[in-house]
Amino acid sequence: MKVSVDISPEYTEPFAVIHTDKITDEIQRILDVFGAKESPITALLNEEDIVVLKPKEIYMVRVENGETMIYGKQKQYRSRRRLYELSRQLGQEFMQISKSTLINLSYMDSVESGIGGNYLLRLKNGLRDYVSRTYLPEFKKYLGL
Repeated sequence: MKVSVDISPEYTEPFAVIHTDKITDEIQRILDVFGAKESPITALLNEEDIVVLKPKEIYMVRVENGETMIYGKQKQYRSRRRLYELSRQLGQEFMQISKSTLINLSYMDSVESGIGGNYLLRLKNGLRDYVSRTYLPEFKKYLGL
């Protein structure tokens, strides 16, 4: 990929333009990085009430029985979005620990090693989930193990 930077006093705010014939994974990652702002997440508290959550209010996102559930400190919400969409929107504070679970890394409370090399992760609000083998290497790297 070719990259150029044009520095001039006429620009009061930085902006980026990408010229491409199609959106590739690399382009999508760049768009995610440049567009990363703490954008709100909408979720359903019940069948009628929609709430707006900030990423820092979310402890865990988990797919349960085909529904995407968002867990806060004390409440849980339902989302119409898919796990991968929320993962992109939530950003680097979140890590996928299994095929169906994202966690907010800032709310990790403890990690226990279990039978067969599995890790049980506990969050500060009492939620817990296992780190699957697929995601274990990245999780260990994050922990410095």
